[in-house]
Amino acid sequence: MLLLLLLLLIVVCPMISSCHEFTVDKGKVVELDESNFDSAVSSLDFIFVDFYAPWCGHCKRLSPELDKAAPILSGLKTPVVIAKIDADKYSRIASKYKIYGFPTLKLFMHGVPTDYNGPRKSDLLVRYLRKFVAPDVTVLKSDSGITEFVEAAGTFFPIFIGFGLDEPAISNLAIKFKKNAWFSVAKDFSENMMTLYDFDKAPALLALHPNFNEQSIFYGPFEDKFLEEFIQQSLLPLTLPISGDNLKLLKDDKRKIVLTIVEDETHYESKGLIKLLRAAASANRDFVFAYVGYNQWKDFAEAFEVGRKTPLPKMVVWDGNEVFFAVIDSESIQGEDQGSQITLFLERYREGKVIEKSMGPSFVGYISSLLGMRTVYILVFLAAVMFLIATAGKEEPSDVGPRDPASTSVADNRETTRLSADKED
Repeated sequence: MLLLLLLLLIVVCPMISSCHEFTVDKGKVVELDESNFDSAVSSLDFIFVDFYAPWCGHCKRLSPELDKAAPILSGLKTPVVIAKIDADKYSRIASKYKIYGFPTLKLFMHGVPTDYNGPRKSDLLVRYLRKFVAPDVTVLKSDSGITEFVEAAGTFFPIFIGFGLDEPAISNLAIKFKKNAWFSVAKDFSENMMTLYDFDKAPALLALHPNFNEQSIFYGPFEDKFLEEFIQQSLLPLTLPISGDNLKLLKDDKRKIVLTIVEDETHYESKGLIKLLRAAASANRDFVFAYVGYNQWKDFAEAFEVGRKTPLPKMVVWDGNEVFFAVIDSESIQGEDQGSQITLFLERYREGKVIEKSMGPSFVGYISSLLGMRTVYILVFLAAVMFLIATAGKEEPSDVGPRDPASTSVADNRETTRLSADKED
């Protein structure tokens, strides 16, 4: 019987990649190829893979960031290995994981891939990936534990702390929203914590946005339906500045966006208006409130029919895609009583006193920022295929000798994707 088992292992193990232990040089980015990719993915609990192309400029800029992050992530209690593979060369792997653009980043958790659309600077990348390997819900047992958890979480993601809540109360939702926030429950805490976070009874769920100095409290009912609504609405701050990264957050939120366009976000007058918007957002949670400075992102603002001579600030309601709504006689909110004008704007919108409009000429640039360069690569690829199909029937030399089609079409596409990708960062 023993001999039979040994023979069975000899036959079966070569067929199972996990039988081969994949070893890594800790602190280094691992170079993968077709011979070791499957073994690495199956034998490592967490492996972060950069699918790159040697000719890609963004790939070259990303590489040193991964080199910086690798030793930090490998030193975690639950380590994350960073690896890369030339997806342009190893097309079988690229095809298997539907890699259409470069760089494409994926985190494999116990062999299961998930797309990574987070930040790419080394320090932020580390913070982002730490959350994937952390417990779904962290149990905190003291005031110092709460403080340490908040400090370790950083400011990039919202933080939810269930004071007096049991772990199972939020575990399902913590799993669902793990990509977007930190979750914890505090078993033991003092009145000092209640004073610090401004709540007067437990159980209570705190939503904290350290980067925006914002927080909100939910006292129940602690049923999945109501909890999920609170968590969903608290994933974004009350007022969100528009940026390339934040557009990806807005994409996942189903609420309409009350967008305010100011001349410059840094101006004193703009900061006063943002405070008024924050108050309006607190009372109108069915909307997302966002703002953008014309001087900070001219192309984006122009998509909403804003130019140098447009009276600012201007407010519109945006569906997050191709359509926005101008509220009749309430677009411009100039003057002293801006709070009342914001209230009137919302009232008239709810009454249906609007003009529906499509995005302006900067919409293509907006799409590039919103969907990310992966989609742009797909569009470029599809356009190239359609072009080849359209020209296939035209007169061509009848010979089928050795000709390299990549010397023209693919080279042109690479140049196009490089030029298009300039807006990614």
